[in-house]
Amino acid sequence: MNKIAIIGGTGLENPDILKESDEKKVKTPYGDPSSSFLTGKIEGVNVVLLSRHGRDHSIPPTQVNNLANIYAINKLGCTHILATTACGSLREEIGRGDLVFPDQFIDFTRHRQVTFHNNFINGKLNHAPMANPFSEEIRDSLIKSSLKSGLSFHQKGTVITIEGPRFSTRAESKMFRIWGADVINMSIAPEVILANEIGIPYGCVAISTDYDSWKEDEDPVTWEEVLRVFEQNVENVLRLLLNTLPLIK
Repeated sequence: MNKIAIIGGTGLENPDILKESDEKKVKTPYGDPSSSFLTGKIEGVNVVLLSRHGRDHSIPPTQVNNLANIYAINKLGCTHILATTACGSLREEIGRGDLVFPDQFIDFTRHRQVTFHNNFINGKLNHAPMANPFSEEIRDSLIKSSLKSGLSFHQKGTVITIEGPRFSTRAESKMFRIWGADVINMSIAPEVILANEIGIPYGCVAISTDYDSWKEDEDPVTWEEVLRVFEQNVENVLRLLLNTLPLIK
């Protein structure tokens, strides 16, 4: 039976949504996860909820303990990961409030632990394949749900993860566009990398909140603007997740 970990999950901690809820703390060799885990059922599906930045949103992007988070999710027996994240649009056609279901990533972080495999074992180092890092099955389920819900979405895209917490300069933002990135955020890498290494299919819902810094006829992104647009669209994301969970097999 599937057990789906939802990372981010704003609004999903509502007791009217999460049935048979319980709270679990998980110890890992890598330290403490970002928060305790809420377990239960949503739409009849077993779920595990993790707040990536802590329930009080106190953990900056670079300080998120991704190793502990993914290790604990695996230890809890989760079969899939469905992540949510705010992102900046690097494309004119990806508007504020649009949803993007990435199929590729670029890791532009510098200071994060990015692998479980730091040691040779029996003379070998584990080189994880990463050509197609996002689960096509989860992405197809998100697409089907979005079509039924009438949401504005983009079936695929390349997300670039920067270190943060600062936003991009205009030069950087324009460079990322040249590299082929479609959206930008501070969370997906190395989260998706570690999920692949540990063998859990990973999908993502990215909510476009701004145009980063490349668009010179727009004001550069601010944290206040990110929060404003995210909060305006959180109900759409919540509805999408509720409709998608039963489709993931």
